[in-house]
Amino acid sequence: MIEQNGQDERGLVCVAGATGFVGRSLVSELLGRGWRVRALARSRDKARRVLPTDALGDGRLSIVEGDALGEGVAEKFVTGADACVNLIGIIRETSGRQTFKRAHTLTTRALVRACEGAGVTRFVQMSALGVSDDGRTEYYRTKWSAERAVRASSLKWTVFRPGLIHGPQGEFMRLAQAWCEGRAMPHLFIPMFTRLDPEWSPPRPPRFEDPVVSPVRVEDVAFAFAEALDRESAVFEVYDLVGPERITMREMLQELRDALPLGKKKLRVIGLPSEVAAMKAKGAAMVGLRDALPFDEGMAIMGGKDSVAELEKASAHLSFAPAPYTETMRAYAASM
Repeated sequence: MIEQNGQDERGLVCVAGATGFVGRSLVSELLGRGWRVRALARSRDKARRVLPTDALGDGRLSIVEGDALGEGVAEKFVTGADACVNLIGIIRETSGRQTFKRAHTLTTRALVRACEGAGVTRFVQMSALGVSDDGRTEYYRTKWSAERAVRASSLKWTVFRPGLIHGPQGEFMRLAQAWCEGRAMPHLFIPMFTRLDPEWSPPRPPRFEDPVVSPVRVEDVAFAFAEALDRESAVFEVYDLVGPERITMREMLQELRDALPLGKKKLRVIGLPSEVAAMKAKGAAMVGLRDALPFDEGMAIMGGKDSVAELEKASAHLSFAPAPYTETMRAYAASM
């Protein structure tokens, strides 16, 4: 637990990735709990657009503009803080400098070093459900190496591994909305990834199954991160974060389609074999067409996996009680 700096004001928490989907929710959660927040953002203008203007105006929220790997930026960002939360991450590499290694591993190492040098003792890291040292994708491998950097540090760390995070401003939900309304490729159906049934064997025709997911609401993820700063029991712990409802990805997309005012009810959800899609993406990348498909090899592989976990540990340590997907999605879908 981090003590308050006085009766009416809590300490300062630095949030890297503050303008992202989870970051915006976490900044609001921390401010609501009385923390002061310092946001690291590549664009000051974007930060001013998406972060609470009242907190910017009264000084409870400040912005450091720059890249954590820029010279002196990480040190400036964390100096004088009580804690640092790292939410920086990407789901897909782009042309240029935005690589998994840079966004996940190198950025995390830079923030950890800066915190150790500045005397910031508390560190909370956003990882991902399913990471391991033998992960099949570069996304998983770099997220794992980032975890290792945090866990090998001298800091009082906590690592969170969220599953599929949902909310009206989430990138995936916005894309799924466009599919359900027929505004995005492939237009004629709603796509998802499936996987080969492990019990299938030749010479029978291949049989595929849908991955199972437990979508977790972005506000519940923000609650868990903020709660960890108040609980000594969360130090040196790793938590999976998922929602309480287990449904197939097909059911998740169908529920969204039917809840959206402009959702096209006649559009079917069609599964694409993840391993086949991964091979196509890999081939496209090899001939210089990496951006021709709306997914890469790693996204296809991960899309065929379940995204579920147990809630007992997070519930016991953090009073984590997430809301179910279907009910909460229906509440916000009408205004998407």
